[in-house]
Amino acid sequence: MVQPRSEAPLYKYGTRSWERHSRSNVPKRLASAPNPPKVPSMSFLPLRPVPVSDSAASLYQAWLAELRESLADSDCDRNQLCRRYLTDIYYPQYSGADLSTLPPTVRVALAQMDPRNVTLEPEYYGEIDLERYAPRKPLLWLWEMFDRSPLGENVELGIHFRRVLAPYVFGSCGKNFKAFTHVRLSLGYNLHVGDNVVIHRHVLLDDRGGIEIGDGSSVSDFANVYSHSHNIVDGRIVYLPKTVIGSGVRITYHATILAGVHIADDSMVGAGSMLTRDTEPHWVYVGVPARKAKKKPADERAAKQPRTPDPMRDSD
Repeated sequence: MVQPRSEAPLYKYGTRSWERHSRSNVPKRLASAPNPPKVPSMSFLPLRPVPVSDSAASLYQAWLAELRESLADSDCDRNQLCRRYLTDIYYPQYSGADLSTLPPTVRVALAQMDPRNVTLEPEYYGEIDLERYAPRKPLLWLWEMFDRSPLGENVELGIHFRRVLAPYVFGSCGKNFKAFTHVRLSLGYNLHVGDNVVIHRHVLLDDRGGIEIGDGSSVSDFANVYSHSHNIVDGRIVYLPKTVIGSGVRITYHATILAGVHIADDSMVGAGSMLTRDTEPHWVYVGVPARKAKKKPADERAAKQPRTPDPMRDSD
């Protein structure tokens, strides 16, 4: 016997109007039932600070200060810096060892700690500016390999570590940049990020043609933002339009942003959506391809709480 398909209410985001929209979308047969489904409430839940021990905080601060000081030195050899940090993270027992005495497999593993022994995908791109990429490559490799280590999963340490690297990797970076683990970049130098931007786990920022991200925007887990595409007949013909993400934009889980799109201020791309065209301010776009679904109510935008300080901010 075929079981009837259960239908859940379509929940829409908001504050005061959320329950109204939710109830209006409960199927009539459920709404008239003796015990209609309850509509869950939504709460205002800004991030809370999470302390680490005093000893850990002092250890992290000293380690990050050393990295920051090294990068600020105009004579810093970034390849050597990367090799030293990664060797200390992955193979501290071999730091300073005579490599000729080690087995070949160990020597190959140790060679990966030096970015000069590694090739990365962007190096094969025909349009790469090698002069701009060369000083960034060691830091891109350091960033990626840090994330693959046990250190990378530590939110407190990882956020501040990537914040130290970002101004030396990006074309420009504003204050309080916040990236979680396994964010991947292409070139780095074509990425421009404003203040208080948040990039969540496993996000791809393909900046081949350029990406701009405005103040206060966020990109959620597993989203992909592109700035290049290929000709459908000949994949060697590459288009490199800039992708622009305005201020206060929210790109949600598993969304894909195609090259050349301009996402207007305070607009939102729904989970799993594929955005192929420009958006309008304050609108939510969903679907594949993404289309207008709802405009954020003007009264709720006017009554929105002011921005709450991030507990891991460096400055207001």
